[in-house]
Amino acid sequence: MQRLVQDIKTGQFGRIYLLYGEEGYLRKQYRDKLKEAMIGDDNMNYHYYEGKDISIGAVIDQAETLPFFAERRLIVLENSGFFKGGGEELAAYLAHPADTVCFVFVEAQVDKRNRLYKTVSSKGCAVEFAIQDEATLKKWILGMIKKENKNISGAALDFLLEKTGADMENIRRETEKLFCYCLEKEVITEKDIEDICTRRIGNHIFDMVSAIADKKQKQALTLYYELLAQKEPPMRILFLIARQFNLLLQVKELRGKGYQNKAIGEKVGLPGFIAGKYVTQASRFETEKIREAVEACVEAEEAVKTGKMNDSISVEMLIVNYSS
Repeated sequence: MQRLVQDIKTGQFGRIYLLYGEEGYLRKQYRDKLKEAMIGDDNMNYHYYEGKDISIGAVIDQAETLPFFAERRLIVLENSGFFKGGGEELAAYLAHPADTVCFVFVEAQVDKRNRLYKTVSSKGCAVEFAIQDEATLKKWILGMIKKENKNISGAALDFLLEKTGADMENIRRETEKLFCYCLEKEVITEKDIEDICTRRIGNHIFDMVSAIADKKQKQALTLYYELLAQKEPPMRILFLIARQFNLLLQVKELRGKGYQNKAIGEKVGLPGFIAGKYVTQASRFETEKIREAVEACVEAEEAVKTGKMNDSISVEMLIVNYSS
């Protein structure tokens, strides 16, 4: 990361960059910063490819073409999937690319055993953008709030993060809505956040499982009906319930082995501040009950796929059975 920032600052660029990881907002931000620093608005020498159907031959032909009245030609490939397979020809080319071309790869996921990844990481600069921790996210949000000449309490900031989750793109979108909503106000309150910020489906599922754990059947069903009213497909809801119980099972087992919240979050792919909520929720279930719930989700999916039960009724019965 330090090298990437330094290259953009000094204008001394390498030939190959790979920006990867779960945090899409940062990937896109640094993709755009590299483009601006390398070629500005020179669209004659800029080529953007996206998706799984990119022709490597066409990319190499473009790379071998001399730039038009410029120092370099920039080629950006995004979400190509080449870092998980199929990029061998490109890896061979990047061992000795043309002197006048720069490559920027942008990928959500990579396989570090992949030949292309090994070539890029050895010949260029590979930077991972992971989900940011709570302290970093809070610092970033407070910076945006200060820029708008507003204030927020610690409790309201925690509530905002609970609403938005750790995805920076979503946080940015929700804070912009907040700023517009609180245009004439100096202090952003929890009520403002509740009034204007969109409730993520993940929060709905989390609250639904909490209601199931507390045997609050009416509340669990109300949350389910709200999701149906928002046009969420029952099978997607079932998938998310199954994912929630599967995460709870992992969290409970790790907690039983003595892992703390931060370590649990790292192992299951949750930010530390969210992992703490999962630890609390998991403590309200017996391990065997969570296993049964995971199996019940699989059985419910099978019942729908084999035509034995309607999809919405299948999920409803699952909620009823575990909240009784």
